Amino acid sequence: MENIPENIKTIINSCYPYIEDFNPAQKAVIESGYLENNKNCVIAIPTASGKTVLGIMAALKSILDGGKAVYAAPLLSIQNEKVKEFKKFEEFGIKVGKHPSSADLSVMVFESFDALTRFSWDALREVDTLIIDEFHMIGEFTRGPTIECAITRAKIINPSLRIIALSATLENMGEIESWLDATVVEHDYRPVPLNKDVLDAEMFNTKNKNDVVVKVIEKAISDDAQALSFVSTRRFTESLANYVAGKLKKKTTAEQKQRFKEVAEKLLAVPEKKGSRPTSTCLKLAESCENGAVFHHAGLFSEQKEIIEEEFRNGNILMIAATPSLMYGVNLPSKYVVIRDYTRWTSDGPQAIPVFDYEQMSGRAGRPQYDDTGYSYLIAKSMEEAITLEERYINGQVEPTNSKLIENKDAVFKQIIAQVASTLSKTPEELQDFFTKTFYGYQMTANASMSFFAEESLKFEIMNALEFLLQNQILQATPSGLKTTPFGNLIARSNYSVETAVKIKEYANNLDNFKPEELIYQLAQTPDMPLIAFKGRKSKDPVREMLSNYGLFAIDIGNPEATAVSLIEWINERTEYQIENAYHVYSSSTRRSAYEASLLVRFTKNTLEVLGKYAYSKDLDFLSARLYYGVKEDIIPLVIGVKRLGRRRARALVDVFGDDLRPYSEKELQKVDGIGPKLAQNIKKFADNY
Repeated sequence: MENIPENIKTIINSCYPYIEDFNPAQKAVIESGYLENNKNCVIAIPTASGKTVLGIMAALKSILDGGKAVYAAPLLSIQNEKVKEFKKFEEFGIKVGKHPSSADLSVMVFESFDALTRFSWDALREVDTLIIDEFHMIGEFTRGPTIECAITRAKIINPSLRIIALSATLENMGEIESWLDATVVEHDYRPVPLNKDVLDAEMFNTKNKNDVVVKVIEKAISDDAQALSFVSTRRFTESLANYVAGKLKKKTTAEQKQRFKEVAEKLLAVPEKKGSRPTSTCLKLAESCENGAVFHHAGLFSEQKEIIEEEFRNGNILMIAATPSLMYGVNLPSKYVVIRDYTRWTSDGPQAIPVFDYEQMSGRAGRPQYDDTGYSYLIAKSMEEAITLEERYINGQVEPTNSKLIENKDAVFKQIIAQVASTLSKTPEELQDFFTKTFYGYQMTANASMSFFAEESLKFEIMNALEFLLQNQILQATPSGLKTTPFGNLIARSNYSVETAVKIKEYANNLDNFKPEELIYQLAQTPDMPLIAFKGRKSKDPVREMLSNYGLFAIDIGNPEATAVSLIEWINERTEYQIENAYHVYSSSTRRSAYEASLLVRFTKNTLEVLGKYAYSKDLDFLSARLYYGVKEDIIPLVIGVKRLGRRRARALVDVFGDDLRPYSEKELQKVDGIGPKLAQNIKKFADNY
């Protein structure tokens, strides 16, 4: 602790009382002197080795010296978790929030930090230290280019900014070290030793990999432990949880079964609180939960996922079957990790997961402060396959982390728009200079075999992108250089993809007669719409029939069509239960999709107004509200005007009393189920003043 200033020690000891002593990895970082200098630093240590505390100490150093710090995370779930964790610092006069204009320590998602580098230069220049969590995601297709370019721009605008990158160990640390001009501190210490192995079905005299999973779960039960099981699809999470649950019926105690039942009841209560009967997915979840196994995927209500995570941490669930997305964003370690599927579905069919992803999933094994050892099991069908998997994943090297910037065409468009909108780049040459400073640019120029072509290759990509942006009137060429058009400015200030914006603009230009259903279908086909997925390969005719009822004809029926129909039903006040039964979709996603759709409708309105079209502004306001609240047009004023009334009670009021609520007393209003004295008072107040 000698290398840690006393004021930082005091805060760490108070806010992290469980840390009695730093582990070897943390000590290695502290002893490197990173708190004694202002040099950029990459901290590369295993999962659960205490990277956050190390990063936060650098932030505290800046703040206690009178500066500010930003903690950037890839996902909203991590952001919310860290805000909650860091709120403890406010006892020491450190303001914690989500933007440096109003906080000493700001927790931002990558996209928000990117926006800071584009539009809030004064606030950015006040930031002394930037901590980047899950830095290895710089090689991820979607978020990687965002944080890569945000870092590049931040270094240009605020050259004194210190960068602390928190990462898993990467194969090409030397490249990252040079690009960031940083010191890399690596350590392989894990607080819980990890035992990695490959099991095959043949050694258990079975052809079914699920039986192998059951054997691991049985071992976990005998060890008074739990397991995380990773599979490739939503459907597989459900089938595995159901299979394991069936095998565990006679393996658990009466006391355990009672705890499982209580969790199942909590899960079933979620849709009921929202005014919907439990969907078939909810019933399937509760049924498997009653025997200690659950599934976790994007087709559940967000509250159900939160219950599952909390109850698993509390030891009230034996196994979670999940897709690999769970490895990011949720702090959910387990003594046992089972990776049943080592392939993932892509547009090119099933593809083997990278070694890096295997390491991330395996890294979940072992709970600090609870377990002596963590166990990770990769499942193969045969002994021959097991040998191959062991060679590839257990003995193999993690792949180099490469920039995906140029591969992601939308990212190139967005970053060019950002550079021009912020006035940092006014010419193709200035754009090329910026891209050369990115991680992609560094990798191209530093690679001996690529450096000869790097300049021309980058120039080609930029000129192609500029041609597209000029053609679509997002940028314009002026005597003083490149500038964004009003439409371009609208894109620059949004987080929407350029593809989405262009599709909406095309819709706006061809709009002669506004139909809500038509716009919903158009939005469902944009990359920014979270899709409501089909549950299987059953008949898609109901979706096709519903679309045709509104004059919308589709040859192929996929998730965009399922999403459109679900949202149309949603604004007609159908419940998740009704939607799921009618169309065989994961209807628990409806509220999230509807929320995002309501924002996209607002963006559509803004696009129309930028184009000088105001005729449909009111219609779009109504549709945005209908999507947000899930209501027909007639009760929009009521659900907006009375907080926490909700669509179910609003409709019940109108069904009982009609559109005019003024003649009725608060006592009469309380006759409607779910309306108490306080809510009745608010309804009466609204009615009298509306």
